[in-house]
Amino acid sequence: MPAAFRRARSAEAAASVRKRTPACPPPDRSRNGSPPGDVSLAPGNSGKRHPLKPLDSIFAGLARSRFRSRFRLGPRERAYLAAKGPETIRAHAADFIAARLAPAEPANDGRQTPMRGHPIFIAQHATATCCRACLAKWHNIPAGRALTPAEQQHVLAALDRWLAAQPAPEPLGEPPAGTTRPALG
Repeated sequence: MPAAFRRARSAEAAASVRKRTPACPPPDRSRNGSPPGDVSLAPGNSGKRHPLKPLDSIFAGLARSRFRSRFRLGPRERAYLAAKGPETIRAHAADFIAARLAPAEPANDGRQTPMRGHPIFIAQHATATCCRACLAKWHNIPAGRALTPAEQQHVLAALDRWLAAQPAPEPLGEPPAGTTRPALG
């Protein structure tokens, strides 16, 4: 079979597959325009949204999760946290939330938070505030709409609480009391 014919045939096959299977099916909307399962705007609910889950119950669930409970700040992240201070780290967190989580449809949702590189990234995975799906599952914040200021504050409070529970950085330089350094040479 000539190469040009194979390329044309494979291009036709790929095009027909693309026509049959959309990349992401459109969400099924109920009568009131909200996604199914979002009973916060269901008829008869007078437009009230679900309350946010209390942080105590969220952290109890996170402690039971094998995936979420394995996150810890490494020495570099703890040193960065100590060097920058809590106010600067909180400002970074607010910026990350506003840019990566607050929009109704964030870019690369589900993959927008790296697993390392900044204390906030690790804290977001540990507290299930890394993407809109995790916010919906763990914090009762529905996806598909922009975060309200109160919801952004809830996310910041979860991050603050997790970071405060992390151990303080170990001082560099001198070894702990009672230990000796090996002799060089």
